[in-house]
Amino acid sequence: MTERLVVVGGDAAGMSAASQARRGRGPDALGIVVFERGHDTSYSACGIPYWIGEVVDDRADLVVRTPQEFRDRQAIDVRTRTEAVGVDTAARTVRVRDLDRGREYDESYDQLLLATGAAPRRPDLPGLDGPGVFGVQTLDDGQAILDHLDACRPRRAVVIGAGYIGLEMAEAMVVRGYEVDLVERSDRPMTTLDADLGGRVADAMDGMGIRLHLETDVQGVMHDGDRLRAVATSVGELPTDVVVLGLGATPDARLAVEAGVPVGPETGGVVVDVRQRTRVDGVWAAGDCAEVHHRVSRAPAAIALGTIANKTGRVAGINLGGGYATFPGVLGTAVTKVCGVEIGRTGLGERDAERAGYAPVTATVQTTTKAGYWPDTASMEVKVIAERRSGRLLGAQVVGGAGSCKRIDTFAAALWNEMTVEELLNVDLSYAPPFSPVWDPVLIGARKAWDAVLADLDG
Repeated sequence: MTERLVVVGGDAAGMSAASQARRGRGPDALGIVVFERGHDTSYSACGIPYWIGEVVDDRADLVVRTPQEFRDRQAIDVRTRTEAVGVDTAARTVRVRDLDRGREYDESYDQLLLATGAAPRRPDLPGLDGPGVFGVQTLDDGQAILDHLDACRPRRAVVIGAGYIGLEMAEAMVVRGYEVDLVERSDRPMTTLDADLGGRVADAMDGMGIRLHLETDVQGVMHDGDRLRAVATSVGELPTDVVVLGLGATPDARLAVEAGVPVGPETGGVVVDVRQRTRVDGVWAAGDCAEVHHRVSRAPAAIALGTIANKTGRVAGINLGGGYATFPGVLGTAVTKVCGVEIGRTGLGERDAERAGYAPVTATVQTTTKAGYWPDTASMEVKVIAERRSGRLLGAQVVGGAGSCKRIDTFAAALWNEMTVEELLNVDLSYAPPFSPVWDPVLIGARKAWDAVLADLDG
């Protein structure tokens, strides 16, 4: 008898899982149905700001594999514009709504994978649900923004929130020629960076003409009828023609909660084991909607990254396809580029380390991406966080010009293997003047952090 797998969500985690399950079991053994409320499957949500900023020419360039390709190549029944609205775990059915036809029906399952992703944070403020206000989560969201820009031909934009998406969208709007205000309630942009590195990001944004309003609260969005007029803030009104929300995202675990599937009290993500199984028989979860284990803090986390979504989806798919796989956890490694500045981070920041119960020491160094005399070398800053006394690496951050951000991957590899900064400073990294100083920035940061550990021991 053919077993039936239903997947809710057709992007990174959902389609990785469906594809992997199909590799393990053919159509006669496993029927696979995917419900996706949007028009697209398996696309790069991370590329949306570059599409809006006219770096990427076409929406189709961000789609890795279309729904029809999944149907034809892997016999996966992908149903787009179909939203799951409820789950009955006792009856093992999913209630779905055909968004184009307006009808609802039940779909039975033997195994159910929740891959519902994350939802943009949208505070309960006046006018935030009105016209001209957009989140950035799906290709349909990106298309809605572009349609609005084409229709109203704006001159001004306000971005609310200075996380990764907020910064990238602010830059995209500047590239399009708009006047841009960015509002952030914290004292710096990109709070995933420690304060001493966040200042360089702020300077780069200012240099590109973005007006940055820090320690500023949004009080509401103001409209004149159907026309967006301004954003009301604690420092006054900011006139605008379009508002973009860059406040981050939270796990979209609404289906799980309504179905009685446990979610983490701190993260809001669906609780899963190392194989991506929930605590309800036959129900699995992967991607941004699910909790992950942070390998340094040792605590549950909810981190919305495409890398993690693809990996957890793969693990779930292997298990659903009859194999065995586990997901070992995350470090939260991430990179971006904003206004010509490259940014990378992995592991814990200084305050994160303290909250996790560590006693950290830190070292911040100024260096260059290549040999100092090389024509196009750029400056960069490296911050390393290590555990007091033991010298164990806890995290790292880099901010600088071209060639900076991918240094974070070396720190991530060391962090993954629980190396000390003393061990890291002796790693045999490559050197040639066009690529690095003779002491690579990674090694300089590790050496200075080890000096800080030794100084603390001597003290």
